[in-house]
Amino acid sequence: MSVLEVQGLRVSYGAGAGRREVVHGVDVSVGEGEVVALVGESGSGKSTTAHALLGLLPEGGRVDGGSIALGGVDISGWGPKRLRAVRGAQVGLVPQDPVSSLDPVRPIGVQVGEILRVHGRGAGERDPARRRARVLELLERVGLDDPALRARQHPHELSGGMRQRVLIATAIALRPRLIIADEPTSALDVTVQRRILDLIDDLRREDGTAVLLVTHDLGVAADRAQRIVVLNDGRVVEQGTASRILSAPADPYTRQLLADAPALATGEFRRPAPPLFLRDAAAAAAENPYAVVAEGLVKEFSVRGREPFRAVDEVSFQVRRGTTHALVGESGSGKTTTARLVTRFLHPDAGRIEIDGTDAAGLHGERLRQVRRRIQLVYQNPFSSLDPRQSVAQIVAEPLHNFREGSRASRRERAAELIDRVALPSDVLERSPRELSGGQRQRVAIARALAIRPDIVVLDEAVSALDVTVQARILELLESLQQELGLTYLFISHDLAVVRRLSHTVSVMRRGRVVESGSTEALFFAPTHEYTRELLAAVPGRSEVAA
Repeated sequence: MSVLEVQGLRVSYGAGAGRREVVHGVDVSVGEGEVVALVGESGSGKSTTAHALLGLLPEGGRVDGGSIALGGVDISGWGPKRLRAVRGAQVGLVPQDPVSSLDPVRPIGVQVGEILRVHGRGAGERDPARRRARVLELLERVGLDDPALRARQHPHELSGGMRQRVLIATAIALRPRLIIADEPTSALDVTVQRRILDLIDDLRREDGTAVLLVTHDLGVAADRAQRIVVLNDGRVVEQGTASRILSAPADPYTRQLLADAPALATGEFRRPAPPLFLRDAAAAAAENPYAVVAEGLVKEFSVRGREPFRAVDEVSFQVRRGTTHALVGESGSGKTTTARLVTRFLHPDAGRIEIDGTDAAGLHGERLRQVRRRIQLVYQNPFSSLDPRQSVAQIVAEPLHNFREGSRASRRERAAELIDRVALPSDVLERSPRELSGGQRQRVAIARALAIRPDIVVLDEAVSALDVTVQARILELLESLQQELGLTYLFISHDLAVVRRLSHTVSVMRRGRVVESGSTEALFFAPTHEYTRELLAAVPGRSEVAA
């Protein structure tokens, strides 16, 4: 039986002559107890389609045509008042970003209870005591420990995975027939992601709930959906069973999405290759083979009223010149703190850091500043790490200005050269970061890191916020730059699928300690630690292909 039937949906944005159609005749259906994945890159129209179903389009958005049938009833012409009765009661929405979706000043229990108070029709929802009991039941059902405590807490006191569970509790509070999950796991670690998807799966099996899963990741779709609908530029380019789409994609766009999905990768593992430039063999043989050496790193943070928190605990690893070493682990594992110790943005409490043969752990002032010329950092979020008041040319040239290298004209010339090297058009030099896409901003961040010709680049979750196709292009860029320039990378990631693509060696971190290290190939084929096996098992879609 069909719970949702959408035919010929058309959506436009804008006003007057500037109005532009962005969804062009989309058809999609979801049956009872079925998971249908709506897949595509950012801008493909998948979230617009999902929000149009509930009348939640942003200002300027309008449904121009088509039908939306929920349980056989056409709701496409309904106004806001009638649609409010549908939301929550018949259709639950799990939005992408729990930070912006939850009120920061109200306790979790109050927010979950709100949907019961406003939309509930039974006596239980109107009675405060019974409503509170139902809230605790919902929080327990979505797997939150100590529901009574969580109900009293505010969003900032919960982890990302916990906040997402709260949104799921809100979505299922009134036992809807359909859940629309809009990128519900894109910002989460793979193990937390798996638990959230398992939870949605359990609800579907137990209650027969239909699920429309909106995602840019074909690995997630392969792992969870019975059918897949592929959107590109607001049009359905292909749809069918998940097994058929994965084994025999008909459209070139679908084939590209599959090729770019790191979780579905089956190619060879990376092995160190000599760089393209020529080097003196005797000098190369005599030099230290390691660009980065970390030994026994320790970092503690003070916690008011408690014992100090040890974020990094006796961490050691080595990175050979011209190779990529990955630090892998969930949020809170200590990998980013370790990266900040290596780059000396944090001072270690104990241990040794060697950068290109120089002991950097105890350096200060100008000596530390000069070491930092050789090691640069690329952050996860290029939008927040790039100055919105500067042009791209100024951003890329800023490290040269800081180190007083060259004239204004030569710095501008170097910026133009780097923008070309990261495959961006020259006209972006005069733009500001807000005028660029996420992938373009990340390329600018990489260009900036290369400005003073470092030997080592630390990449802190540098591709985790990008669509898989953009992510794949950035990884290709990093590979080519490494080969051309002989760069050494320290790659921080929670995603082993991406690590498989880029890294030569891996250290797996958990609770501040390294639990396993080795070549990427050995780690994937013969992991020795239970935590590593858990991370590998959590990679979405990995079971769909040969390792």
